[in-house]
Amino acid sequence: MNAMKFLPALGTLALAAVLAACSTAPAGPDYREPDAALARRADAAAPFIGTHDTASDAPTARPYTQAPLPSHWWRLFDDPVLDDLVARALDHNTDLRQAAANLTRVQALQAEVDGAAHPTIGVSGDPSFGHASGLSVLKPGYEPPSAWHGSAGVSVAYQVDLLGQIRRAGEAAQAGTDAASAALDVARVSVAAGTARAYADVCATGQRLQAAQRSIDLQQQAVDVTRRLQQAGRVGEVDAARARSQLEQLRAAIPPLQAQRQGAAFRLATLIGEPPQSLPAGIASCSTPPQVAGAMPVGDGAALLQRRPDVRQAERELAAATARIGVAIADRYPKVTLGLSAGTAGPLDRLGSRDTVSWSLGPLISWTLPNTGVADARVAQAEAGAEGAFAKFDGAVLTALRETETALSTYAHELDRQAALQVSVDEARTVASQTRRLYEGGKVGYLETLDAERSLAAGEASLAASHAQLVDDQVQVFLTLGGGWER
Repeated sequence: MNAMKFLPALGTLALAAVLAACSTAPAGPDYREPDAALARRADAAAPFIGTHDTASDAPTARPYTQAPLPSHWWRLFDDPVLDDLVARALDHNTDLRQAAANLTRVQALQAEVDGAAHPTIGVSGDPSFGHASGLSVLKPGYEPPSAWHGSAGVSVAYQVDLLGQIRRAGEAAQAGTDAASAALDVARVSVAAGTARAYADVCATGQRLQAAQRSIDLQQQAVDVTRRLQQAGRVGEVDAARARSQLEQLRAAIPPLQAQRQGAAFRLATLIGEPPQSLPAGIASCSTPPQVAGAMPVGDGAALLQRRPDVRQAERELAAATARIGVAIADRYPKVTLGLSAGTAGPLDRLGSRDTVSWSLGPLISWTLPNTGVADARVAQAEAGAEGAFAKFDGAVLTALRETETALSTYAHELDRQAALQVSVDEARTVASQTRRLYEGGKVGYLETLDAERSLAAGEASLAASHAQLVDDQVQVFLTLGGGWER
C-alpha cells in the first residue's frame, strides 16, 4: 500500500475508534470511598478505649466525656490571654501564610485544568505595505505598484471530551484542591495547639520556678537555724556546710527553668508572627498555667475521622489518584477537536469582500498510535499510585486513632501520677517539719533533717513538673482530636 492509500485508511481507522468511543463511559473507575477502607469499619468509629477504661488499679476516674469537641477547643481553658494569642497566631503565623499561598496556587492550577473544557478563540491580523515581485506574477521586468495589504482571521476550537479525559483531569484537579485545603487545616490545627502549648509552657515553667523558690526559702531558713546553732556551740561546721550545700543545689535548679521559660516565650512569639521583642507584656512572667476544669469532651472515633484534616487530605489524595487512572487510559485513544476558522486577505480597501473571505469547519482528529508497552506502563503507574494513596489513607486513619488513644491514656495516667505525688509531698512536708523541730531540739542530727528536706524539695519539684505535664497532655489530646481549623 502506498502512502496516498495508507493515509485515508489511517483516517478511517481513527474515525472508527472515535465513533466507537462515543458510546463508552468516561475512562477509568468512578471514585467512591473503598468499601474495604478502614474508615468504614465499625470499630474505627467506636468510642475511644480511654473513655471507658475502668481498671481497678486506676486511682482516679477517666477524665473524659463523649460530648462533641467544640470548634474552638482552647476556649475550654477559660483564659482570655490564650484566646487572644491563638487568634493572633491563626491570622499571622508564617506557616499558615505558606499553606494559604500553596492553596491559592493549587486553585490556580485547577482553573487552568478546568479551562480545557471550554472553547479556545484565536484572533490574528497582519497589515503590510509592499508589492510582489514581477516574476511571481509571471511578468519579467515588471514592478507591480506598492500598496497596503492585510489579512485578518478568527478561529474557534473545542476539544470533544469523548473518553472523559478532560472530566477526569478536572476531577483530579478538584481533589488536589481539596487536599491542599485540608493541608491548610492541618497547619491551623498544629498552630493552634502549638500556641496553646507554648503559652502553657511559659506559665507552667513560671509555676515551677515559684515552687523551686519556695524550696530555696525553706532551705535558707534551715541554713539560718544551723548557723545560730553553730554559734551556740550545739552543732559543728559539718552540719552548717551540709545546709549551705543543699541551698546551692536548690539554687542551681533555677537557671535551667529560667532558660526554658524564655525559650517557650520566644517560641510563642514566633507562632503569633512577632519577633521576640514584641511578645505581649506580662506573658513572660505568667505563673498560672491554663487548665481545663472537669471532664474533657472528646467525642468518638466516627467524629474524629470526620474532623481530622489529615485523614481528609489522604482521602482526597486517593480521589485524585483514582481520577488520574482515567486520564492515563484516555491517552490510548484519539483526540477530536472541532474547529471553525474564518479569514480575509487582500488589499486593505477590499478586506471583507466576498472574493477575499475564506472559512472552514470540521473536526481535527489527532492520534499518536500508542506504543502498547508505554501506554500500559502509564496506566499501571496510575493504578499503583492509587493503591499507594489507598494505603496512605488507611495509614492516616490508623495514625489518628493511635495518636488519640495514646494521648487519652497518657493524660489519664499522668492524673494518677499527680494524685500519688500530691500524697507523697504532703507526707514529705509533715516529715520535714517534724524533723526540723527535732533537730532544733537537739534530738536528731542534721543528716536526718537534710534527708527530709531533700525529699520534700524533690517531691515539690516533681509535683510542679507534673502540673506542667498535665497542661501539655491536655493540649496534646486536643491536637490529636484534630479540632481548631474551623473558622
